[in-house]
Amino acid sequence: DLPPFPTHALPISQSKIFLGRDPVDFRRGVDGLAAICRQHLKHNPMSGNIYVFRNRRATALKILFWDEQGWWLAMKRLARGKFHWWPKGDEAALALNARQLQTLLWNGNPEQAAFQPEWRKIT
Repeated sequence: DLPPFPTHALPISQSKIFLGRDPVDFRRGVDGLAAICRQHLKHNPMSGNIYVFRNRRATALKILFWDEQGWWLAMKRLARGKFHWWPKGDEAALALNARQLQTLLWNGNPEQAAFQPEWRKIT
């Protein structure tokens, strides 16, 4: 078995994460996805945010990130089946936190997952 995508290589806990709601053409690479960030999402793709996109068939995700030295582009394609959850709505992008992204990468539903609160008081 291959290990899961090494999200520890990306600063997901320090970065804002945005899901593009509309499916994209996965023939697009870094430049094409960065253009979607600028034109459709109205975001600066070089802001340090992490952007997640889905293909039309809901079988793959791409993650785009700028780290001040260059671009990261990662892809996860399911061996079988489809991603069961994807946000609906009118906004072009949906903000996620790191735990929600991890849940999505494992083909879970971030809206139904039960998490501990982000911050807990020390007693």
